[in-house]
Amino acid sequence: MTDDAPDPLLPTVTDDTTGSADTVQRFLFAMAEQDFDTFESLAAPDLVWQNVGLPTIRGRSRILKMLRRGEGKVGFLVKFHRIAADERSGAEQTGRGGTVLTERTDALIFGPLRLQFWVCGTFEVNDNGQITLWRDYFDYLDVMIKAPARAIAGLVVPSLRPSF
Repeated sequence: MTDDAPDPLLPTVTDDTTGSADTVQRFLFAMAEQDFDTFESLAAPDLVWQNVGLPTIRGRSRILKMLRRGEGKVGFLVKFHRIAADERSGAEQTGRGGTVLTERTDALIFGPLRLQFWVCGTFEVNDNGQITLWRDYFDYLDVMIKAPARAIAGLVVPSLRPSF
């Protein structure tokens, strides 16, 4: 094994700066940085956000309003494990449009409490390079029981704190 071999456990990042996969990465990183201007520019006005099993939120303005309410109170981090884009054939010339699938770890941070859990996401990107659908799937047992238990244990024993 050489030092030049890519580590299969590290996040996959595309070199393409115009493709749908890059759009999704920039979208989630903007959310993590609370860069709502970038987030807004990458979200279509009719964006649909579905956390499967929870109520669907429709419309970029509603989603931004909700996220802005958490500004400075709730932190978000993301680590991509895998990302794959299926660019639409009509968008081949622009590199925009298509479906993006992600496997990632998300962290929600409430003060010293860090809830970390696995997420699979599906994103639809239109020909303008804006996200029209953001659908996340996750294990409720992980989010509601395991992640809080790990977070609380990490408060008591710092070496148990979840991290990337």
